[in-house]
Amino acid sequence: MSTHPPELIIEAGRTESQYWKDLWRYRELFYFLAWRDILVRYKQTVIGIAWALIRPFLTMIVFTIVFGNLAKLPSGGAPYPILVFAAMLPWQFFASALAECSNSLIVNSNLISKVYFPRLIVPSSAVIVSFVDFLISGMILLALMIWFNFVPDWRILTLPLFILLAFAAAMGAGLWLAALNVKYRDFRYIVPFIVQFGLYISPVGFSSSIVPPQWRLLYSINPMVGVIDGFRWAILGGEAQLYWPGFILSTGLVALLLLTGIWYFRQTERTFADVI
Repeated sequence: MSTHPPELIIEAGRTESQYWKDLWRYRELFYFLAWRDILVRYKQTVIGIAWALIRPFLTMIVFTIVFGNLAKLPSGGAPYPILVFAAMLPWQFFASALAECSNSLIVNSNLISKVYFPRLIVPSSAVIVSFVDFLISGMILLALMIWFNFVPDWRILTLPLFILLAFAAAMGAGLWLAALNVKYRDFRYIVPFIVQFGLYISPVGFSSSIVPPQWRLLYSINPMVGVIDGFRWAILGGEAQLYWPGFILSTGLVALLLLTGIWYFRQTERTFADVI
């Protein structure tokens, strides 16, 4: 049995030619960063993971009162709190991942400036933390279904596909903002604005079916419209319908966002250590 440590050979151009293999080689670093961020998120908090439940729960109550009780917007036959929370889940995941990703390279600047590893690991591990929050928040949806005696139909089996779609949207936008934030620190102020503004223009508190037909396709330019509509279609079942032209457009834009996000991140990755 050999007692020699693994041999590390540094070759010119190796980073480019074996980048994706290196991602797999450094998987333990990915696990470590993700686990560290999860611990940091909940360490020394008074009520621990309850923070992942309080924010979406209170937002759901406010949206239900404003849009459901005061504005009397239609819910398509589903209880309004479930209609709202079916959209709150992907939106909170997207918003949290966006904030974590955009700041992840700056937070780990000491690590990035000292050793080589595929930088894509850093924002990817940040998204995992937001996904843990997403899973915890899902308990509220289960509780609401039990409270309202709401039983989803077969469409609930398709929910993992829409979770992947939300993951792709969060990752694509997160990679863009993470790379841009290294060079232009203004993005630390822009990201909260994007999250706040996006909440109002996305169909979180209301169904996208209330958008006039002539504006429905244009409204679907927002990639989160397709993600949220997909979640509602899978969770609510029954009368919930997908507006397929808009859903296809949103899904295409999510794919474009992810591919261009990876491309831009890879283009600027080599300069991170110098700029940061």
